[in-house]
Amino acid sequence: MVEHIGMRLTALFAYLCLGGIGQAIADQTASNQRPSEPKLGHFQIDVTIPVGHRCMGILPQKSTSTTDGLELHGFVLLGQETPIVVVAIDWCEIRNRSYDEWRSRLAKVAGTQPERVLVSSLHQHDAPVIDSGAQDLLDQVGLQNELFDRSFHEDVLTRAELALSQAIEEAQPVTHVGYAQSAVCDVASNRRVVDSSGRVSFSRGSSSGRDPVFQLAPEGLIDPRMRTISFWNQQRCLIEYHAYATHPMSYYGRGEVTSDFVGLARKRLARLDRSIHPIYASGCSGDVTAGKYNDGSPEAREELTRKIYEAMLENRQGVTKASVPGIWGFRNLPLDLPYTQSEALQKEAMERELYEGTLTVEKRILAAMGLASWNRVHVRKQPIDMPCIDLGIARLVLFPGESFVGYQQIAQSIGGPVPLVSVGYGECWTGYVPTDSAFEDRFDESWLWVAPGSQERIERVLRDLLAPSP
Repeated sequence: MVEHIGMRLTALFAYLCLGGIGQAIADQTASNQRPSEPKLGHFQIDVTIPVGHRCMGILPQKSTSTTDGLELHGFVLLGQETPIVVVAIDWCEIRNRSYDEWRSRLAKVAGTQPERVLVSSLHQHDAPVIDSGAQDLLDQVGLQNELFDRSFHEDVLTRAELALSQAIEEAQPVTHVGYAQSAVCDVASNRRVVDSSGRVSFSRGSSSGRDPVFQLAPEGLIDPRMRTISFWNQQRCLIEYHAYATHPMSYYGRGEVTSDFVGLARKRLARLDRSIHPIYASGCSGDVTAGKYNDGSPEAREELTRKIYEAMLENRQGVTKASVPGIWGFRNLPLDLPYTQSEALQKEAMERELYEGTLTVEKRILAAMGLASWNRVHVRKQPIDMPCIDLGIARLVLFPGESFVGYQQIAQSIGGPVPLVSVGYGECWTGYVPTDSAFEDRFDESWLWVAPGSQERIERVLRDLLAPSP
C-alpha cells in the first residue's frame, strides 16, 4: 500500500513538473534550443509492474514477485530536421488509444509529430498489456484495473516524459552511424511444425523443447541474424540498438516478473561498459520462439541469455561506421489491415462475453481487447502508422503487432542492398499478423484480430516506404 501511494505521489509531482514552468522548459528545449548540429540523447527508466498486476493481459497468475526489473530504453535524434524518438520497452504490448497516447505525449516533449515517435514493446509475457479503450470497457462491467493499473501506467508515462526532456537537454553530438550483424545460433525456431502424417501445426511454443517432437523438428523459417545500429561521437559509442527475431520468453506465467533472456543479455552488456547504452528490440517474431532449444528450465534461460549477449558483443566489436548523413531520412505511410471475419470476434459476440459475469475474468478481458480493436477499425477507421528511419548505412522499419518473420524477409528483399533492421510489436491491436502461407496452413489463435489479405497490403506499403528517394 505504501509503495502504491508513493507511486501516485511520484506521478503527481512529475505532472506538476511538466505543467507550468516545467512545460515551458520542455517547450523551450524542443523548439528554441533545438541544435543545428546532429545530436543524440539517451534515456531510460524503470517500468516494473507492481505486485498484483496482470501479466500478458490474460494470464490467470498475476505478478507476485520481481525476478529482474522491467526497463524502458530510448533515444532522440536532434539537429537536422524535426526530432525522431525511438523507444523500446520491456512490456508485452501497447495498443490502440494507449499507443496513440504514448506517441503524442512524447512527441509534445520533443517538439515533433507523433508519427516520428517509434514505440515498440519487446513482448515479454511476464509484463503488462496496455490498452485504455479495453480498460474503459472493463470499467463499465466492474473490472477496474483488471487489464492494467491506470495509476501505475500514468506514473510510467509521466516519468518517460521527464526522462526524454532531460535527454534532450543533455544530448551529445553525433558524427557517425554504425552497423553490424552476426549470426545467433540455436535460439530461434519457427512455431510451424509438420508431423509424420503431414499435418501442420503452430504448436511449438516458447518452452516446448521438453517435448522430443518439437525439439527434433527442423528450425523452420527464421532470420538468424542479430542486427545492430550504433551512434558515435567520433571514436566514442553513445548507444547501440540491437534487434533479433524471436519471442523473448524462456518460461512465464508463474507470477515472477522478468525481462527474460533478452533483457538479461542487454543488462549484462550494459555492465560491461557503463558509457555505452545498449537497447534491444524484438524483430518480426510472431511465429518464432526458442521452443526447439528451450525446455523451460532456469539453466536454459541462462544459456539463451549467453547466446544473445555474445551476438550483441560480437556486433559491438565488428561494427562498420559511416559519417552521419545530411538529414535523418524519415518516411511514414498509413497501413490499413483487414479485421478478422471470425464470428467469435465480431462486435455482438464479444459484447456478450464482456457482459457475461459467469465467464472468467480473463475471457472477458480478451473480449474487451477485441472490442477496442473492432472500434478502431470499424468506428474510428484509424490506420496503423508504418515508419522508416533512413540512417544512410542502414534503415529501421517498425512493423505492427506480432508480425511473422516472413515479413522481415520480404522487407529485406524489397529494400535492396542497404541493411534493414526490422522491428515488431509497434501498434499491437492486430495481435498476430500471419503471412499468406500461414493463413493457408490454417493458423488460428485467440490472439489474432486480422484477416487474410494482410500480406498484400503490407507488401504494397513496404514497396512505397522503401522506394529510393526522388
